[in-house]
Amino acid sequence: MVFIYAKRNMHYALEILRRFGKMESNSVGSPIVPGFKISREGDRNFVDGTYYKQLVGSLMYLIATRLDLMFATGLISRFMAKPSQTHLQVAKRALRYLKGTVNYGIHYKKGGNGELLAFTDIDYARDVEDRKSTSGYVFLMSSGAVSWC
Repeated sequence: MVFIYAKRNMHYALEILRRFGKMESNSVGSPIVPGFKISREGDRNFVDGTYYKQLVGSLMYLIATRLDLMFATGLISRFMAKPSQTHLQVAKRALRYLKGTVNYGIHYKKGGNGELLAFTDIDYARDVEDRKSTSGYVFLMSSGAVSWC
């Protein structure tokens, strides 16, 4: 059953790439440039909000099984009210990352040793406008994620 779900997930990832014209683009190694700070103002070259919302919404649906896209998707979702060209470039980078990782996903295995692992991370007051912190965690059981935020 898990294998079928993983195939559907991969099919949806490919559909997102086709829909937003990224099938022929080069892939990148990370969904966001490490240390890149993004602000609400952006570059004042505003883009079509509907297109941007469709892109972000497609990525949000995918993060149910793609935890590696969660931070970047959460970050770009903050700017859906007035997206700028800079925000769109960050969103398109996430698509380029997706291009190179369409086979990634959560795969649950039968058996396993039952070991529970937990990972957490936080960035203290990194948001440049209101100094909000972002935190997250993931719990893994037998190499599959069972809880995350």
